[in-house]
Amino acid sequence: MKIALFGGGPACLIAAIQLSRNHEVVIYERGKRVGRKFLVAGNGGFNLTNAKDQEDLIKNYTQHRALKNALLQFGSNDLRIWLDNLGISTFIGTSGRVFPMKGIKPVQVLDTIISELKKNHVIIKTDTPLVGFSDEGLPLVKEGEVVLEHQADYYIYGLGGGSWSKTGSNDLWLQYFDQLGIRTLPFSPSNAGVNIDFTEEFKAKFQGFPLKNIACSVGDKEKVKGELLITNYGVEGNALYPLSNAIRTELEQGGSTLIIDFKPSNTLRDLEGRIQERKVLPKNYGFIFKLSKAALKLIKEFSSKEEYLNPHRLIEKLKHFEVPVQSLRPVEEAISTVGGISLQEINHSFELLKHPKHYVVGEMLNWDAPTGGFLLQGCFSSGMAAANDILNKK
Repeated sequence: MKIALFGGGPACLIAAIQLSRNHEVVIYERGKRVGRKFLVAGNGGFNLTNAKDQEDLIKNYTQHRALKNALLQFGSNDLRIWLDNLGISTFIGTSGRVFPMKGIKPVQVLDTIISELKKNHVIIKTDTPLVGFSDEGLPLVKEGEVVLEHQADYYIYGLGGGSWSKTGSNDLWLQYFDQLGIRTLPFSPSNAGVNIDFTEEFKAKFQGFPLKNIACSVGDKEKVKGELLITNYGVEGNALYPLSNAIRTELEQGGSTLIIDFKPSNTLRDLEGRIQERKVLPKNYGFIFKLSKAALKLIKEFSSKEEYLNPHRLIEKLKHFEVPVQSLRPVEEAISTVGGISLQEINHSFELLKHPKHYVVGEMLNWDAPTGGFLLQGCFSSGMAAANDILNKK
């Protein structure tokens, strides 16, 4: 049996290894090598997955039967075992994030996976982009200056989301699936920074400064602990990224507000206790409340003079500080994207309902998850689910 895969990201790589033990497999990659976005994921700390148990793991994803099934069948522990069998040992770090053992670089993980593909005789064709579909619904691949119609028994597409175009990701393929009659959605940023209307003075002085040990929320969403980084456009950071979906929803409804808790480990009563029976002056706020100059200046940016000078009003701000959000950063800068192929177009195993034998996996589907290992796990799980479904076909 012949299987063709389009895209060289983690979803297609794991699917190819799983299928190649029994079948003839070829990967078509538009770039000069597979796994380029895989390497980008390693730039900020290589979170291969997250060690949450299955049920807690699933809660971090867009709810859909295919995703749930995939994560139940091939969760984070399964991925760790799979990697270990390839010779890639892992360890659990902070917040359940799973990393390769110290000393193992992202490129070594990728090279190990590629070696396994070659050992299983998987053909990898680079510089061969998908350029559309024939009238019969077969994929068209450009090899050099020639466009060829590709025939196989099964097809898996893992063409990626819309961010990080330098790795080969783009939205050109959306039109190809539109022409097949598959519903697609434009890409929007997720796990992204936000634009905030800071004064030029504030940006000039505090760009690059972190806000540590804080918690952020949007609307009634649960607080996310972590830190923010002040930038020349607003803020970014791990306390913000999981709130992208909530921010996007609020912006679509007219406006969004980021709520910062500068002292998540303290109650309002705790903070009140620090100023009882003493005269508290603004110049002492940093010492009394253990606040950085950047945090104090940020509070001043979005507070009236009366609010800032009154320590009791300031305490309220420390626990519930509202910052108006102008917009999310562009898709190109986002860690991940939402949009792509509608989840209504696939069955429980990522097979297109309108085009049987064609599977769509990874970030080209309209699902969302936070950073911290969840994105890669979703890609690996969906690729494995599609491969296993093909293996189970008679």
